[in-house]
Amino acid sequence: MTAAPILLHHLLVPHAESGRCALVHGERTLDYRGFNIAVDRFASALLAAGLERGDRAAIFLPRGMEECIAIFAVSRAKGVFVPVNPLLRGRQISHIVADCAARLVITSRALAPMVAECLEEASGARILLVEEMAEAETVPLKDGNIGEDLAAILYTSGSTGRPKGVMVSHRNLLAGARIVRTYLAITPEERILSLLPFSFDYGLNQLLTAVEQGAVTVILTFRFGDEIVRALRDHEITALAGVPTIWAILTKAAPLLHRTALPHLRYITNSGGAVPSQTVADLRRMLPQTNVVLMYGLTEAFRSTYLPPEELDRRPTSIGKAIPECEIFIVTEDGRRAKPGEPGILVHRGPTVSLGYWNRPEETARVLRQNPFRPRDEGGDIVCYSGDLAVEDEDGFFSFIGRNDAMIKSSGYRISPSEVEEAIMSTGRFRQVAVIGLPDDFAGQKLHAVAVALEPDVDVAAVLQAVAGMLAAYMVPRDLELVEALPVTPNGKVDYRNLVRERTENG
Repeated sequence: MTAAPILLHHLLVPHAESGRCALVHGERTLDYRGFNIAVDRFASALLAAGLERGDRAAIFLPRGMEECIAIFAVSRAKGVFVPVNPLLRGRQISHIVADCAARLVITSRALAPMVAECLEEASGARILLVEEMAEAETVPLKDGNIGEDLAAILYTSGSTGRPKGVMVSHRNLLAGARIVRTYLAITPEERILSLLPFSFDYGLNQLLTAVEQGAVTVILTFRFGDEIVRALRDHEITALAGVPTIWAILTKAAPLLHRTALPHLRYITNSGGAVPSQTVADLRRMLPQTNVVLMYGLTEAFRSTYLPPEELDRRPTSIGKAIPECEIFIVTEDGRRAKPGEPGILVHRGPTVSLGYWNRPEETARVLRQNPFRPRDEGGDIVCYSGDLAVEDEDGFFSFIGRNDAMIKSSGYRISPSEVEEAIMSTGRFRQVAVIGLPDDFAGQKLHAVAVALEPDVDVAAVLQAVAGMLAAYMVPRDLELVEALPVTPNGKVDYRNLVRERTENG
């Protein structure tokens, strides 16, 4: 009988000798036996490169098999993996590598020159190429960590400043896989289409739940909606996770979906922002045999709620009820546990609550706090304050009211306005810049920059092109609007709410 998994790479153990398909990417396939062998080779290469217990290894690779192997290999080598979104650019990569003090950066031969340029500002990190790791001689590997040890650092944008790393333990990751597998009833027969980056906790969880069950993960990088539809059809996909942008693309820009039967697609899930009710209705009409599961979560606690498909008609605007093994409650502004119908901050309690932010004790203390209703001397625990306003009904279902910070949620990404503002200001063309989120059918919110120029003849297109060289594509504003002055509050701060209100009201 196989022992229960304690560490992330233990998820592979029950399938280590299996010939069942594990990963599919384009024309390539890899079975679980090959997956396990590759993990051991990569882990051996990491040890040979000097990785020690607790060292951070950043992973900057295009989405594919090697990224999956590297994630498990870092765990196998007793390290901490730091997946870097392949859409990020130089200064962002440099920040992450330096911030987490990565000892190694795992990348490909094609990407190595760009990474090397980034590492000029992040000294101390060594580049390791996957092409060479794949040829490494396997050495004896022994476990040295326990479930409470740090497994990964997932970088997410904060409401101010550059991205910060959320520390996730092995126990957090395994609990997330176990919980999601439970309420989605994931089985070894699942064929999961992976569209989301593994640097995103939502995308990473897909991989882990699939491996836990010995199911198939089909990795797809797409540009058009019909590419998703073809993958769903050709690979007989049973499960698909997405963010609001993906559902907008499928319902409004994927004509193939209207004439393609997808009888194998058992369920689709959404997180990363609210899906418009009309989009949900369109999905249900186009995919009548498919369950639609709406979910809410945050990287600091992974997942908080899910809405069972049978509740969609009764509660179309709900974010659902607490996920298994967790408790969700609302705390009012004056610190009371809210009554049904009373709004307040959504608080998460359970095994997926993270370890906090890497090297940011003050910010960690604001989000992770002592359970207000269970004192420490009575066995109380640490809970996660989401910063989101919500309300609970009499049946334990929650509804989202709004974000309680300045974050912009676009295409499933949490974006820090100040990071985008910093990039625009670095062009030297503006006196002030404010970045806001405006409603958008596809992205949920679109980034819109409002700026006061130093000179009247600013080439807006050239500025946006320059910003595109500094930031990921999803962080580049759709428009840059020039104004004579930005509105301010009585305290002299930029009035972001007024900026949004004026542009929303004026269409």
